[in-house]
Amino acid sequence: MTKGPTRVGDIISVLTLPDTPSDAETQATAVIKRMQKIAESDAKVKQDPIPSAELADLDETYCQLDLWPEPERGSPNPFLRSALFAAIQSENRQQIQGPPPVKKTEQPPPRAVVSQKGFTIAYKGQQLDQYDFDVWLQAIHYAKSQPVETECVFHGHAFLKEIGRTGGKLNYTVLDESLTRLVQGFVVIDHGHMHFEGHLISYFLRDNHTRVYKVSFADEIVKLFGYSTFTRLQWKERRALKGKALPLWLHGFYSSHAQPFPLTVEYLHKLCGSRNAAMKSFRAALKRAFKELEKVTGMTATFEGNTVTVERQPSGSQAKHLEQRAARNGS
Repeated sequence: MTKGPTRVGDIISVLTLPDTPSDAETQATAVIKRMQKIAESDAKVKQDPIPSAELADLDETYCQLDLWPEPERGSPNPFLRSALFAAIQSENRQQIQGPPPVKKTEQPPPRAVVSQKGFTIAYKGQQLDQYDFDVWLQAIHYAKSQPVETECVFHGHAFLKEIGRTGGKLNYTVLDESLTRLVQGFVVIDHGHMHFEGHLISYFLRDNHTRVYKVSFADEIVKLFGYSTFTRLQWKERRALKGKALPLWLHGFYSSHAQPFPLTVEYLHKLCGSRNAAMKSFRAALKRAFKELEKVTGMTATFEGNTVTVERQPSGSQAKHLEQRAARNGS
């Protein structure tokens, strides 16, 4: 592979001190001749450019998501099995961060987020809720058909329509605030051998005249979509639950399990990040949320004492997973 002069190397050579004073004149002469050759080479290239025939670097790969069809939205399981996108109302949002550091010059670290066993999550920033999750799901859906690190371009009105909102001024303001939280928030996720550390959205731009948005994700976001570590959510179902924080969280959580285990009310209370301090009140809210889910999805919940047992129809891929697991176990 033919390349032009390496400018950094040339500069380093010029700045390198000679070993002895007697070598100075020789090195200076050599440097002057070398710089003359570089100048002549640059002039020749400008006058007579040669078409490049370089092969792409084997390490230069494009990260692209194309893992689910239009009626679905893809989500990493850590998002669904934790309080990262909490089941709270927007007015209850808090600033999340770890304990203050010993040194005043240092910044507080991210704070641990309650998660299901198998994931370790920490977050720093304005607390995220289920509206933020809708925004992230739609943004990554738009971005999945092109290299992840490139800008994803969309019109704000179409985006708002997809997440079940109108194109009013207030909804644009709320959308911008959500995108800002997703850009500024810092998350650390460990799942098995996978480690992700960064922002859920790299940056976003908006043309105030046309209301066209540009959103970009870091290519590391692909790490969150490994084999069997993400879930395809039914978008129509999720949109039918618009604005209902606890039903939305439950929909995501149980959609990520092919065969849910019975769980206690207290466990779900902690895992969803609810601010409802009274367990009796949360239990009543949980029952109402499952009634909403049953209407939309057919999912049913049975309460026996303090235990909740959920039955749902697994997706096609989940049913296949269950069959493969049964075959491995010889049942």
